[in-house]
Amino acid sequence: MKRYLGMTVLLAAGIAAALPGKYLLGGTAMAQTPRALPVFEFDKDWPKVPPQWKVGDVSSFTTDAQGNIWLIHRPRTLKGDDLKKAAPPVMVFDVDGNFIKAWGGDGPGYEWPQREHGIYIDYKGFVWLGGNNCPGNGLENLKPVADDQLLKFTQDGKFVMQIGHSNQSKGNADTQNLHRPADEQVYAPTNELFVADGYGNHRVIVFDADTGAFKRMWGAFSNEPEDDDHCEIVRKTNFDAPGPQQLSVVHSLRVANDGLVYVADRENRRIQMFTNDGKFIKQLIKPDTLFARSVALSPDQEQQFLYVGDGDDIAILDRKTLEILGSIKVPGMQGGGHLINTDAKGNIYIANTGKGMQKLAFKGMKATTAAR
Repeated sequence: MKRYLGMTVLLAAGIAAALPGKYLLGGTAMAQTPRALPVFEFDKDWPKVPPQWKVGDVSSFTTDAQGNIWLIHRPRTLKGDDLKKAAPPVMVFDVDGNFIKAWGGDGPGYEWPQREHGIYIDYKGFVWLGGNNCPGNGLENLKPVADDQLLKFTQDGKFVMQIGHSNQSKGNADTQNLHRPADEQVYAPTNELFVADGYGNHRVIVFDADTGAFKRMWGAFSNEPEDDDHCEIVRKTNFDAPGPQQLSVVHSLRVANDGLVYVADRENRRIQMFTNDGKFIKQLIKPDTLFARSVALSPDQEQQFLYVGDGDDIAILDRKTLEILGSIKVPGMQGGGHLINTDAKGNIYIANTGKGMQKLAFKGMKATTAAR
């Protein structure tokens, strides 16, 4: 695939600190324009889990057309008596945290993931989910197989379709199987399923959302993705721009209404922006924090903000320029989380795996000139 060099936005912590209210764009300091940013408050009463159940590591959130909040968790991370009380892996709550229903797990005709990871509800109301288990991770209660599949269900838990098969990946050139996919979204105008694929592979891959037919794929800078498969996460120490020519843990993605694709390249601490046909546009590298854990879009008509998991907080970016406008860190908040998502009211939901889950309630907009 053709390589697109595009533009790199590098936020260097030391220089940014010396230039208050400015950031680096292609090596040139640019003044930040004052604008209103969203304000949030931790909702300590959300959600209300039924007392007979225990919830394992919460991995991801999604929302449906009625405004209900769906989560996927990992029941097999529970221990002892808690494991006996494990809730089904898919749970649904209303916006106030009241429990609605739960389902999921092994069943006929499909291969449920061993280590649940991402969940998404598409514009037709179907539920997509996958996992990131690796055979050699040594975790308890899990079969020694790779989660190389995505599953599609109705909202009542009726199986619809499976893309890929457990433990069958043949690498980044494989168009039939995934390899430990992390996140997914269906883009309504083209009815295409975009997958952050993910932990074992190093690519974005696109399928027809009705048939599961392969459409296209790409890696960092629109390069052809290369194989580099291992259970251990490779922790990077060098984040000099433009960074590696391959993605490293493609952990999250979102497709905006205008078709722009935002990819969280987690271990390289960068966000890369593409057209929906895979052409690289530009990227943001933020080396001083655990940046690019996840991405989510603000629900306003223009989707003007991109929220990015950023260590102890959530960075607020201008979606089109990738300028960092501010950050979200409110009292009671446990950090930027594992995966995050928003609902139609502007609230943010944080899946924090070992730390639990949180709702940040949207409280309106406030003018600010603060920069990170």
